[in-house]
Amino acid sequence: MNTFTIIFLSLLGLSLLTELWLANRHIRHVTANRAAVPNAFRNKITLEDHQKAADYTIAHTRFGRIEDCYGALLLALWTVGGGLEWLDRLCRDFGWGELGTGTVFILSAFIFMGLLGLPMSVYQTFVIENRFGFNKTNPGLYVADMIKKTLLLGILGAPLAIAALWLMQETGALWWVYVWLLWGGFTLLLVWAYPALIAPIFNKFTPLKEGSVRERIQSLLERTGFRSRGIFVMDGSRRSAHGNAYFTGFGKTKRIVFFDTLLEHLGEKEIEAVLAHELGHFKRRHVMKRMFLTFAFSLIGLAVLGWLVTQPWFYTGLGMSQRSTHAALMLFMLIGPVFTFFLQPLLAWGSRRYEYEADSFAAEQTDAGELVSALVKLYRENASTLTPDPLHSAFYDSHPPAALRIAHLAGKT
Repeated sequence: MNTFTIIFLSLLGLSLLTELWLANRHIRHVTANRAAVPNAFRNKITLEDHQKAADYTIAHTRFGRIEDCYGALLLALWTVGGGLEWLDRLCRDFGWGELGTGTVFILSAFIFMGLLGLPMSVYQTFVIENRFGFNKTNPGLYVADMIKKTLLLGILGAPLAIAALWLMQETGALWWVYVWLLWGGFTLLLVWAYPALIAPIFNKFTPLKEGSVRERIQSLLERTGFRSRGIFVMDGSRRSAHGNAYFTGFGKTKRIVFFDTLLEHLGEKEIEAVLAHELGHFKRRHVMKRMFLTFAFSLIGLAVLGWLVTQPWFYTGLGMSQRSTHAALMLFMLIGPVFTFFLQPLLAWGSRRYEYEADSFAAEQTDAGELVSALVKLYRENASTLTPDPLHSAFYDSHPPAALRIAHLAGKT
């Protein structure tokens, strides 16, 4: 067996065992704390809501173990199991040339992977989310969304794949620099285009109505020096009962978006506090820092791929008999998460630090007590557990645990 095959399968197995171990810890910890509401939330969350959140978390985590095993199995089958080798031969039989074959190979791989992941997505949406009253979508809307995503993959993905493969084949040893510039430009284009061109394909965005809420938001934007292209309400309730708010776009395309489900549950001051938190991410330059980090990691990754593409053991170790730029690119995208799995705690730590900074900004601009009140309502309405396993949370969670976040804000009141 190829040495690289052994390394890959060992890391795949180690990451899977780690995922299962963390999931089991999480389930045990949430179950052990299910019987009573934590003291910090005793006057804010009912026992019934607390137990619903615990049961929802346990159901998701148990199913997540199945997803982890299924995903690891599929990855092994696609690589050392010969799945990509079979697909590569199938695409080559059409005789479309290296560039055409590579483009069809990559797009076909993504479509096949999406289809293989469909049973998990369907169960998650129509069984687990239904059981806890969160799913609002129907089979027709679900299929329509899937068709739209597939069409977008072709419309956006095909030109990107063609351009990337052409650069890999035609621009010499430093092709990875040019591909990085292409990918960076494409990413910025998507960020710019998403609010006005892509998001409306899936959801309806309505300008927030005139009134006291809009006036309060406008006042917050003015005193923080933030400019946007508008404040919109998204019909999130078409698909889910979960609530959220976010900023999208950059420059002149920046938009503020509230889920209609969020506006139903929060008061005016709470909405202002939630928006102030999101503003904090912009004012503390978290968005730019994350983008810079993403670009830096992608440059390093492409530089590594620039070396791997010339190594025969990279292909044979992952089940491919014939070297090609499209095989190298697809293999690298597939195995990348395995080799970077143990970086997750570091990335999660950085994200949680940003959340604390955004909370502090919100406490400076609004009433910290209103943000606490809003967060408690969001934890309740989204059935977010108040008692995650500390190690599981430290490894995965982009947001601090509820108790720590509320305690941090309590010091701002």
